[in-house]
Amino acid sequence: MLLSGATIAALCGFAFLAGFTDAVVGGGGLIQVPALLLLLPGVPIPVLFGTNKLASAMGTVAAVRRYSRGLAIDWRIVLPAAGASFLCSLLGAHAVSAVRPEALRPVILALLVAVALFTWRARDFGTIHAPRLEGGVALTVAVVTGGALGFYDGFFGPGAGSFLIFLFVGVFGFDFLAASAAGKVVNLGSNSAAAFYFAFTDQILYKAAIPMGLASVAGATLGSHLALARGIRLIRVFFLVIVSALIARLAWDTFRPS
Repeated sequence: MLLSGATIAALCGFAFLAGFTDAVVGGGGLIQVPALLLLLPGVPIPVLFGTNKLASAMGTVAAVRRYSRGLAIDWRIVLPAAGASFLCSLLGAHAVSAVRPEALRPVILALLVAVALFTWRARDFGTIHAPRLEGGVALTVAVVTGGALGFYDGFFGPGAGSFLIFLFVGVFGFDFLAASAAGKVVNLGSNSAAAFYFAFTDQILYKAAIPMGLASVAGATLGSHLALARGIRLIRVFFLVIVSALIARLAWDTFRPS
């Protein structure tokens, strides 16, 4: 497939914005997937999703690298969660062929509304870093959390990064900055698994994915740098904005006239 320079440039612009947003609080798919659908109308949907996942994975690597240099990440919790996320994302991607993921929209919509309301009302939520789980309990919860969100990300996806941040704050007791960094590592597991799956099934448009991935790297580097510099307040505001956007998008997809 021939792609014009203007199309590649536009896709890279959206990928930069997606990488920036995703590095802070997740939700980059809100920007990148619609751009792919709009600018590559003749490309099959699975190929667009594979292209999106490869570009996103490249950006996530850059965000993880930047966070790991500027923040003490609890690798004892995060790495097992990322490993479980990787494996379960593969299962989720495979399950798409057996079950319609659209059936999850009302449930995910309700969960996102609950997350947004709780975060908005609890003004101190995520402002203090006070980990509350230790030892085997922390490891078990990390594996279950990573596995569940990894399966969801491979199967359906919208809001996976936001759910990860919320769980790292609410369950593990992290502040928003530490939760965002931890969420990126776990999200890297699911993004990488999905990218491998789509590559193995030959469903990636590399002419678009590689330049988009490089643009995503630039956006993710800037986004994670800004998050580290501005801290918890910025991430909390971004989190509420992205969750609200996800709610609006899922509400439209769920209730729009057929």
